[in-house]
Parts: sequence; structure tokens; C-alpha cells
Amino acid sequence: MAHVETAPQLYGIMAEFETPEQLIEAAERTRAAGYKKFDCYTPFPIHGLVEAMGVEEAKVPWTVFICGLIGAAALFGLQAYTSVIDYPLNVGGRDFLSWPYFIPITFEGMVLCAAFGAFIGMLAYNGLPAPYHPVFNVPQFARASTDRFFLCIEAKDPNFDRNRVYEFLQSLNPLSISEVEA
Repeated sequence: MAHVETAPQLYGIMAEFETPEQLIEAAERTRAAGYKKFDCYTPFPIHGLVEAMGVEEAKVPWTVFICGLIGAAALFGLQAYTSVIDYPLNVGGRDFLSWPYFIPITFEGMVLCAAFGAFIGMLAYNGLPAPYHPVFNVPQFARASTDRFFLCIEAKDPNFDRNRVYEFLQSLNPLSISEVEA
């Protein structure tokens, strides 16, 4: 079988900026231009960047709430089943379903399951752990954890056209523009 040379797959095109203000403006203009599949990389959290990117509401709080409810219901149900059906004991003349005594364990179960939901939900929704990401191939990206700000428009975006994206990113006046290979 003959060896066939293939061009590397393109993950996206990345622009490098010097200040957070430039990145916020670039994110706003990128969203206004109709691009939906883009991400920003910063060395620290930037107030207003989430709004500029138009990120939808986080799912983790709902996951935590639902996991907490499941944990509370499961442990209350376990205690009720054990006390009423499986092993009923008459202790001090109290009812078998003496729910006030179930509150501490129910609360602890709620907190435990909510914490697991927060941890696992955060990992799942953020696609972690991710030991490799295509943006790591860009040499300038090494400064993303110190003093540079990056915006990458992904090739998966329905409006992605290599030449138009390159021209658009040029209009944002970045320090540099790099192609990100997948």
C-alpha cells in the first residue's frame, strides 16, 4: 500500500492578545460576527468575559441540587425502610417512623451526594481530565498561564472559513495569529 501524505487536520485559528480588555472586546466582536464555537484562554479569571462570550448558564448548580435531593431521599428512605419494615424496634415507646431522628443522617447524605455531584459534574461538563488539547501545540500558548490572552475560533463552527476567520482575527489587532492543528 502506498504512503499518502495528508495535511494536518485544523482544530481552529488562534489570536493572541496583550490585555484583558482587548480579549473582552475580541470576544464580543467574535460573538457579534456569528461565531459560536470559540473559546478564550486567560492566566486568571476576567470579570465580564463570560458575558462577552455569551456562555450559557452553568449546569453544575442544577446537578448539585438534584444529587442533593437524591442523597437526602435515599438516606431518609433507607432509614425509614430499616426502622419500619426490615427491623422494627420499639425504643422508648416511639413510633417506628420517628422522622425527627432521621434528620441528621438525611442532611449528611444530602451534603455528601451534593459534593460528589459537584465534583463529578464539574469534571464531566468541563471535559476533564484533559491531559492533551490541540492548543498546546501552539508555541505562543506557553504564555497563556502567565501574561497573554488567547481567543481560538474552532473549525467545527458552522461559519468557519479559514480565510474569512483569518481576516476577521486580523481586524481585531492581535499580537499574533496561529493555526491550531488537531
